[in-house]
Amino acid sequence: MRVLSRFLSRLHVLDRIAGAVLLCGLLCLATGLLPAASAGEAMTRAGPLLAFLGTVIVLAELTTEAGVFDVVASAVARAGRGSYPALFLWCVGVASLITMTLNLDTTAVLLTPVMLALASRVGIAAVPLAMTTVWLANTASLLLPVSNLTNLLAADRVALSPAEMAARMWAPQLAALVVTMACLWLFFWRRGRRGAERYTPPEPYRPADPVLFRVCALACAAFLLALLLDVIPLWAASAAAAAVVVVAFAVRQPEVLRPSLIPWRLLVLVPGMFLVVQTVDVHGLHRLLASAMGTDNDLLGMARAAGVGGGLSNVLNNLPVYLAGEAAVPQGNHEQLLALLVGTNVAPLITPWASLATLLWFERCHAQGVRVSLGRFTATGTVLAVGALAASVAALALTA
Repeated sequence: MRVLSRFLSRLHVLDRIAGAVLLCGLLCLATGLLPAASAGEAMTRAGPLLAFLGTVIVLAELTTEAGVFDVVASAVARAGRGSYPALFLWCVGVASLITMTLNLDTTAVLLTPVMLALASRVGIAAVPLAMTTVWLANTASLLLPVSNLTNLLAADRVALSPAEMAARMWAPQLAALVVTMACLWLFFWRRGRRGAERYTPPEPYRPADPVLFRVCALACAAFLLALLLDVIPLWAASAAAAAVVVVAFAVRQPEVLRPSLIPWRLLVLVPGMFLVVQTVDVHGLHRLLASAMGTDNDLLGMARAAGVGGGLSNVLNNLPVYLAGEAAVPQGNHEQLLALLVGTNVAPLITPWASLATLLWFERCHAQGVRVSLGRFTATGTVLAVGALAASVAALALTA
């Protein structure tokens, strides 16, 4: 008992939450609250997602270790040439690109420390860079299936390939980015908020191991190419790219390969969420959400679905809210389902627990001594959530 107590005391609070959620799901299954058939269906859907999530995070972690993101961040700072407006545009572009192509959790976990380190090295105010990272980790996650776990689920339900999803979601994504940029500039980047008029561009970053740098950069490029061509499943593409990078590190820097590279917290949390949400859905959540969202596939139905998804995401968490909401949307209502996706992706900006990416971002900021007051985070996040949600749903409806 004492050993267990010591083990639990060493766990991060997010690890405890993930374990509690999984335990709750398993208890629901063991006690019969969750029928075995429903649990099997949930795990069938979760399997490919877990394979993708585990391998893409390993890929991103090792890519960061090889210095790829540091090179990019340094290049971005130099491209700005000491001008804050130019740096702002470059930071938005890089954060958006990483979110769209390597998923929002990668942005929160890996780009956040790179941006904060960049702020420290060249004297850039840390909070504008930090808020750019967390906001775009959420609002830039609409375009591709790879961008967000919820996107993978929606693409599977609506049978959209990556290219087809991009063709359908480019307008809502663009609308969300425009509103995000406006709020970032107004609240954090404009003169008087950023703490300086200009900054000194850094020297080019030199990777410690050029061979590893090239291998990781090429593996990421190959992964993105496989994603665009849609020739193999997402999980297979990320697994192949991660395998190449792992082999390269095993040859050149084997000490870097450690069990902590695997995102155990996510791999425990996600199946637990699937089981818990499936249980709640069996016992009435489906009817509640169906009533709140309605069954119309028009603009009103889309607005209701997006509003319910966004609002509940800030009360609970966007992943279980999307899972429950998806089951409540009629099978043929593809536009309403995509509006629910918009709500659960774009609007979780008000509370720290609204998305896993935001939780991870808070953890990284705290570890590096950067503080954003909860009051300011909530107030500015509310403005962005409402504005981005309205603009994105309007764009989705206009391009339907």
